[in-house]
Amino acid sequence: MEHVEDIWADQSVNSGLAALDLRRLGDMEFEGDSLPMPGGRVYGGQVLAQGLLAAGHTVDDERHLHSMHGYFLRPGDASRPISFEVENLRDGRSFSARRTHAFQGGKPILSMISSFQLPQDGPEHAVTMPEVPGPETVTSSVDLLAPFAGDATANYWLERTPFDLRHVEGSILMSPDRRPKQYQTTWVRLRKNIDASDLMHRALLAFGCDQVMLEPLLRRHGASWQTKGLSFASLDHAMWWHRPARADEWLLFVQDAPTAQGGRGLGGTWIFSEDGRLIASASQEGMIRMPGES
Repeated sequence: MEHVEDIWADQSVNSGLAALDLRRLGDMEFEGDSLPMPGGRVYGGQVLAQGLLAAGHTVDDERHLHSMHGYFLRPGDASRPISFEVENLRDGRSFSARRTHAFQGGKPILSMISSFQLPQDGPEHAVTMPEVPGPETVTSSVDLLAPFAGDATANYWLERTPFDLRHVEGSILMSPDRRPKQYQTTWVRLRKNIDASDLMHRALLAFGCDQVMLEPLLRRHGASWQTKGLSFASLDHAMWWHRPARADEWLLFVQDAPTAQGGRGLGGTWIFSEDGRLIASASQEGMIRMPGES
């Protein structure tokens, strides 16, 4: 008999992959749907991943996505489709660059530039992954939220979020860190194995990354995702893929929140494979306003 956790995993991953199944409207035009969201606003990681896939569908398969820089311009409506228009900025001997705009109602909600590269040899080095408890020893966010099934927010995390999160320093989904700190380490993995392209796995990494990028800011300031009066939104996102990796294998997010000021805060992340390879880096600035702040 199938366990309820397996049913949730199938639902969440299938919903996420359905949102990333873009409809091609022309050589450089695409359309996609959104995951249902509790507040009705499009999840930023989803539109990032969709924009990367749209760009990637216009590039030769042998060129791999290696970087992106994007701005979230307006909140999107999760009940309406999103259109994507891709501009070919350059196809060089080694690199291809694309600009992608995501639109709803004729207005841009995301503007992004992404770059793709042919595999090449060169010097190599990388920072070392810190020693932390393995993912099998850390409590899953699914297990933490299962007792709250039936609540709209809990149901979203259980049934719609494709990733399993395991916070080494303890989750702040429901309550703040009792000893606030500016860093956190989090194991992240797609909740079931999938057969997908390298481009899809890289896009899924952007999808999942946005889910936790601002958490170190909340942790640093003694807040949780349930803090009443908290207001936050992603403003921009930059990401670099260094080495191949799969989104359905455990990845360690080593995160920091170096600064917050003016209603904005910065989050940075190094992403390691379970065997210690640095496979990606990311940074994101977000609007963050705490209760009592104007």
